Amino acid sequence: MAIYAIGDIQGCYEAFEKLLARIAFDPARDQLWLVGDLVNRGPESLQTLRLIKSMGNSAVTVLGNHDLHLLMVAEGYARPHRSDTLHGILGAPDRDELLHWLRHQRLFHAEDKYAMVHAGLLPAWDITKAGELAREVEQALQGPRCHEFMAHMYGNQPAAWHDNLSGWDRLRVITNAMTRMRLCSPGGEMELSHKGEVEHAPPGYLPWFDVPGRASRDTVLVCGHWSALGLVLRENLVALDTGCLWGGCLSAVRLQDRAVFQVSCAGLAGTMHWE
Repeated sequence: MAIYAIGDIQGCYEAFEKLLARIAFDPARDQLWLVGDLVNRGPESLQTLRLIKSMGNSAVTVLGNHDLHLLMVAEGYARPHRSDTLHGILGAPDRDELLHWLRHQRLFHAEDKYAMVHAGLLPAWDITKAGELAREVEQALQGPRCHEFMAHMYGNQPAAWHDNLSGWDRLRVITNAMTRMRLCSPGGEMELSHKGEVEHAPPGYLPWFDVPGRASRDTVLVCGHWSALGLVLRENLVALDTGCLWGGCLSAVRLQDRAVFQVSCAGLAGTMHWE
């Protein structure tokens, strides 16, 4: 079985289909690892979500910030942004089925020597700890208090993890780290506003994966979320957001041998719908 990790699709259905053809994906033989941000900003979020849902166990996905934003908008806990392209899903006859499926996806996935998360892991979390913390958020999102959780999900504080955190603060830190973080301090304080190149990071902050002594450094982490970073292949990191949405490319990496497959998304920006 080949495992193909694929970067942020964000509703770019045509590029996703081309990439599946490029890797000759066979759901009976292969598996996809999707790093989240399945939907939004691209032109065909509804078709993308339907296709991935139809793949069943042959596609493993983790939730990204745009996927959570869809759930928040659908439940009335966030307003749509002008650049959102979620209207097709929100008005679809199978809306409830799709949203239920999305709400029951994981925040973090670990298997063998690999682990997948949309954004990153705080430096104090090893893989076992990250899995335990992710399950806390997954249970809140899927359980009877999901609406209460959504009402408290958004916010930038607390900015750092402490083992004694509890309640909504605890769940918010976990969610922010795994779906929004790009930078943090050596002590684990998140900086959640920077989206640009590493060299322009605010003083005192560095990419989460470069923090010295990071507890998850012995596992290969597969992630997306940071289009300005581009494709990064290191011994313990596979970063896959190559800016398809912005006219870059959509990328897949076959984890077993690190083979890279890409399709161009040039011209896509001109087809996006701005609301």
